[in-house]
Amino acid sequence: MDLLRYAAFSDDPAAGNPAGVVLAAAGLTDAEMLAAAAGIGYSETAFLVGRDDTGHDIRYFSPLAEVPFCGHATVATAVALAERDGPGPVRFRTRSGVVPVTTAPDPDGRLTATLTSVDARSEPAADADVREALAALDWAPADLDPALPPHVAYAGAFHLVLAAATRDRLAALDYDFDRLGTLMAARDWTTLQLVWRQEPAVFQSRNPFPPGGVVEDPATGAAAAALGGYLREVGAIRPPAALTVFQGVDLGRPGRLDVTVPADRGGIDVRGTAVRID
Repeated sequence: MDLLRYAAFSDDPAAGNPAGVVLAAAGLTDAEMLAAAAGIGYSETAFLVGRDDTGHDIRYFSPLAEVPFCGHATVATAVALAERDGPGPVRFRTRSGVVPVTTAPDPDGRLTATLTSVDARSEPAADADVREALAALDWAPADLDPALPPHVAYAGAFHLVLAAATRDRLAALDYDFDRLGTLMAARDWTTLQLVWRQEPAVFQSRNPFPPGGVVEDPATGAAAAALGGYLREVGAIRPPAALTVFQGVDLGRPGRLDVTVPADRGGIDVRGTAVRID
């Protein structure tokens, strides 16, 4: 197979979140796709497994398992298609639903992709789950921002959202991989969305991803979309709102995710660049 490599949510191949992309994956078995994802070792690899006049069928695999939706691999795949076929709108049929994406050059000539997630929703996390997650993270309840309560948010995949009270707390991430992974697998959480609110519309984020066999995801489009829906749900923003999420800084792979939270529909827009890794 022709396995492409892209860094999403950055214009630097050494930054952002690397993703594998296979534009012609029709006929590949699940085992072959999982093996390819494990071989490349990125948090996710996207496979286009079918196409018709209405869009593309896409699947996503981490090194350990298939995931229902992956934002950064969607952005990478859309940019790869735009480089091959020209920019414009595309539709991806994911396990979570249809995700439309529009690619276009920005003022500097870089290709960007804007995805619109499936309808976002959010609900308070169970107290017992929060206690177990904090124990696995070695965080105390006082380490959380009381203005942003723990929630399980969804915009194509489920994410536990925990807001740190300080930047230092977010930076000092050293967690029990197996313990957190067990909890997340039991609850079907794809990543933890750990955030610190730097400004009213600016967030720093980190995303542990033990169910995928990855200690930390450098830039997570699905979690950014879920965060936008969560902030709308808890009344922490007044939509329509534009947010900026910086992720990967503590990993040395900085990325930027631009999130738009509309007031008149359920889906969340996430925009970013992607660049080929040679």
